[in-house]
Amino acid sequence: MENETTHIDQFLLIHSVRNDCWREITTLADAWAANRGERAALEAAIAAGAAAEEYHAYPGARLLAALAERIAANDAGGAAMLARRISNGLLTHAYRKRLSEWDVHEELSSTEVADVLPHGTAEAGSRRPYFEVLYVNSQPAARWPALATELRKLRRPEDPFVYEPILVGSFEDAFCAAALNPDIISVVLAEGFPYRSRHDAPILRSVLDPLGEEEGPDMSALRLARSLKRIRPELDIYLLSDRQVEKIAGDPAADAVRRVFYAVEEPLEMHLAILEGVQARYETPFFDNLKKYARRPIGTFHALPIARGKSVFKSDWIRDMGEFYGLNLFLAESSATTGGLDSLLEPTGTIKRSQEMAARAFGADHVFFVTNGTSTSNKMAVQALLAPGDIAIVDRNCHKSHHYGMVLTGAQPYYVEAFPMTEYSMYGAVPLATIKRALLSLRAEGRLDRLRLLDLTNCTFDGHMYNVRRVMQECLAIKPDLIFLWDEAWSGFARFSPFLRPRTAMGAAADLEEWLRAPGSIKEYERQQAELGKNPADDALLAAHLIPDPRLVRLRVYQTNSTHKSMSAIRQGSMLLVKDVDFHTVEAQFHEAVFTHASTSPNQQLIGSLDVARRQMELEGYGLVMNALEIALKIRRAVNEHPLISKYFHILGADEMIPGIYRQSGFTDYLAPGSTWATAVKAMREDEFYLDPTRMTLVCGTAGFDGTQFKGLLANEYGIQLNKTSRNSVLLQSNINNTRSDVAHLVRVLVEICRGIEKRLADGGEGERATFAKRVKSLMTDVPDLPNFSHFHEAFRGDAGRTTPEGDMRTAFFKAYDASVCEYVPLIGAECDRRLREGPEMVSANFVIPYPPGFPIMVPGQVLTQETIDFMRKLDVKEIHGYERARGLKLVKPGVVAAKAKR
Repeated sequence: MENETTHIDQFLLIHSVRNDCWREITTLADAWAANRGERAALEAAIAAGAAAEEYHAYPGARLLAALAERIAANDAGGAAMLARRISNGLLTHAYRKRLSEWDVHEELSSTEVADVLPHGTAEAGSRRPYFEVLYVNSQPAARWPALATELRKLRRPEDPFVYEPILVGSFEDAFCAAALNPDIISVVLAEGFPYRSRHDAPILRSVLDPLGEEEGPDMSALRLARSLKRIRPELDIYLLSDRQVEKIAGDPAADAVRRVFYAVEEPLEMHLAILEGVQARYETPFFDNLKKYARRPIGTFHALPIARGKSVFKSDWIRDMGEFYGLNLFLAESSATTGGLDSLLEPTGTIKRSQEMAARAFGADHVFFVTNGTSTSNKMAVQALLAPGDIAIVDRNCHKSHHYGMVLTGAQPYYVEAFPMTEYSMYGAVPLATIKRALLSLRAEGRLDRLRLLDLTNCTFDGHMYNVRRVMQECLAIKPDLIFLWDEAWSGFARFSPFLRPRTAMGAAADLEEWLRAPGSIKEYERQQAELGKNPADDALLAAHLIPDPRLVRLRVYQTNSTHKSMSAIRQGSMLLVKDVDFHTVEAQFHEAVFTHASTSPNQQLIGSLDVARRQMELEGYGLVMNALEIALKIRRAVNEHPLISKYFHILGADEMIPGIYRQSGFTDYLAPGSTWATAVKAMREDEFYLDPTRMTLVCGTAGFDGTQFKGLLANEYGIQLNKTSRNSVLLQSNINNTRSDVAHLVRVLVEICRGIEKRLADGGEGERATFAKRVKSLMTDVPDLPNFSHFHEAFRGDAGRTTPEGDMRTAFFKAYDASVCEYVPLIGAECDRRLREGPEMVSANFVIPYPPGFPIMVPGQVLTQETIDFMRKLDVKEIHGYERARGLKLVKPGVVAAKAKR
């Protein structure tokens, strides 16, 4: 095991590694019992994981001591039996339900069951949720078992939850325990503990060193509380002190602490406070009330016939719908907004409270629940933040909802381009230098005051995550009041990973907010100003890592996330997160945007699922996201290191997805030789772009499949569903729903497909091999160049600057509503080629969005170029929104364009 600590798996695969280690211990114990192995090998395996086991409640000191005693007594059979029981308990989580998993003996006394077994007594068959509490104390380790026993005596049958204590005695051990054990959701700190662990285990260094928690002059309990909150902000932390608790409670640093207690004078109060803290996260105001509503006798005289289910269950013709969905779905339906159900458009009750709890969980000041998907969240944000004539710097490859939002508001988009990955027919993300050039160009034109919003996708569909803090910091150095909209539809889960949180909008905003308040921030700014000098040239500004003036910055950050895409919400459940010091100036506009876009009949189940998704992520999101990361790394290894699969398929590494100039740390890939948790963290902190490990681009063109074809094969023949494809790849996503069984299924399917390819090539002879090679070449080599945005025609530039490319897309869009001003030109044919050569210019009358890649390659008012036409002609996808093959390209007639341009 010790060799593994240098590998990235030691942290990112910590859950499965622990289970695998116990399976290995079981195998060694069985071998010893069968006289096929050595006792020394078993003892070494147990010793290797001993330090990490102290950070988990199960199997605990008593079971580990019993295992050691059986080994010392040469009781090989007893040791093997106990090792297997521990291993199975960890694998099945049986220790959360059965007392026998905790006790060394098979016979149990009835009085012990209520004390330990995580079951409620009020309702037979119900199970109380189980969690673990970390106690950091300064008492000798010999006293810990007695202290744990005293803590267990505080349990009562009426407690809504059951927890097990974990005791550690140092800063290092506390930090590692919180990082490695996702079952810990509350922490109790007693002052006086040392910094150093009593262990000298490699696992300590592998976790601590990359996270930068070094020993320093401040090793107080408050310092530890802040450190724990940095990696796991959802933790409840309680502080015990025998000093001036009143002074500690008033310290600004105590913001990380939920409550301060004087020593241990009130152990029961501490116990109740822990339960109350968990209850505060467990509560789901709207969902709880929806369940109560479904249990009430209600007479419905509103416009929703399926409410209460009578029209369904009394019918001979649609009763199967009721049997399929179940009675509760219909009992919980209503179009009323009274009786505790609240109004999504103007919430004042349970929805309002649920949104406030979501804001706490996601690190926002405000949250809006949205039941029409993140397409609507994006349009709401764009409408609320932009007015006609405002300029927005927008990623040209962002989701179509942003483009349509610009049309609706009349804002002028200033399109910026992401770096291309032509070989795989996809785009990455927009380089910071490109964004800064756009800002500086607007400043040179005297139009920077018109710029209001920077609108970017993070992470991209393919996993590119921005260095969000740096982007915002450098942009604010040029325009201190710039607003940021980050479309994080695909990465809402990242909030609950210390590994990914700094790359999220809310995580980066919190870090930037802390920097703005720090005493040294102004000195940093003034030092750079002295270095740059007065009126620095644009080249100097582009080369520098710009620092904003903290006295001028207005931090205004918005984030949209598709809760349903990465958390346990029903489809179309979305959230709009706000962290804006000037929100009061746009709050009325936001409510207008909600009225504009939100349904007056929102789905109650969607709202309830958003409430529940928040609860789950606050209480177990850390472990669930860690599992998603584990699954992703196991898939990467299983595909790229399999001798047969890797002949035809390959998952792209960071070095293949992100050009080297944007990987300043030198990080290449998670599986590259020498990659460690430390190198991954360094890349996350330093690199301009970072690859989300849960998003895996599987190249299938080398197996002779285009993306759409391979997606269909997996779905139709093997029951494996995917979302996104490119010309020669498909996107695999791991999420909180996946298991290692899913990995095994995928691997078996890929092996079967590869064997089919091998057989076909072997049986088909030279002709088949030549055909296969030609197909691979067409997919992997003969790929079309990716078109950049050309430009808006002068007729649709509005009052744009002379050298800046923004345009009046709204006018072009609505101009095309008049059919008499439009014409159609076939994509393939002499007329299109002639127009490209001789003119008049072809101006798009609408959006054209091929799937894939899923973003507009033509927008209203855009001049079509040879580059765009060539790309369209080489597309082999079936779904192209806005393009009618039978009629051709929809264009604004040349005469209309010319007449408008003269005005």
